[in-house]
Amino acid sequence: MHKNEIHMLKSVTDTICDSFIITTDDGRVIVIDGGHKTETDHFVEYLKKVTNEERPHIDAWFLSHAHDDHCEVFLEIAENRSDEVEFDRVYANFPDASFYEGYDEWAVKITSDFSRLLPVFKDKLRELREGDVFSIGSAKFTVFYTFDPEWKNCNEGSTIMRMDLGGASVMFTGDAAVNAGNYVVEKYADSGILKCDICKMAHHGQDGVDKKFYEAVSPEICLWPTPSWVWDNRNGNLKTLEVRAWIEELGVKENHISKDGSYVLTLPVGG
Repeated sequence: MHKNEIHMLKSVTDTICDSFIITTDDGRVIVIDGGHKTETDHFVEYLKKVTNEERPHIDAWFLSHAHDDHCEVFLEIAENRSDEVEFDRVYANFPDASFYEGYDEWAVKITSDFSRLLPVFKDKLRELREGDVFSIGSAKFTVFYTFDPEWKNCNEGSTIMRMDLGGASVMFTGDAAVNAGNYVVEKYADSGILKCDICKMAHHGQDGVDKKFYEAVSPEICLWPTPSWVWDNRNGNLKTLEVRAWIEELGVKENHISKDGSYVLTLPVGG
């Protein structure tokens, strides 16, 4: 029996990692990001269990922005493991590698690899744009923001989008930073469309969007793709504790953190 579920995968190496698998009641499988290359085996095995298929089929794969902890699983599968996983469509908005030269070596590497492998999936690629509204089976997506050439910071190029599925609404943020978050709030908050039941925390729950973004979303549940050392601010140089305080002030009812293991959220929630 197919279910409307969000699977947030843990990192097997306790590193920063965004990896979400979504299933729908009409049998669709959607992936958002995926994680570091080192997470590929875990991702593939988890996907096999979710789909009950030896060679899992993904209907849509979203890549939020061009960083390794979001894209390397996709690139590894596209290049070396297409016999293990198949996918129908890829959704992304990446600049040419030259855009990040001198600013972000990881973004240069990922965009270069993406371009190099493009012949493998070019016919499956759809470039996301602000204002896009489309459905993948029973999941509806509304795109509020994508890559903006005004910002050289790769995190500021994260896609911010809403998913409506199974009577629940979910905000996906990638690693969106302050400028991206403020743009979305200023343009859309008054309409009420940013209000969602669930929010995926930006940039692993630290140094991402500002507090007013989370105020506009006003979620009941937050999903934290956050390893233990980020959650605890173990090195003392992160903003996780400040962000955690924001979320507590907002009265969020549930927080689920990937450091505690992979987590499955069945939709709708509450009620």
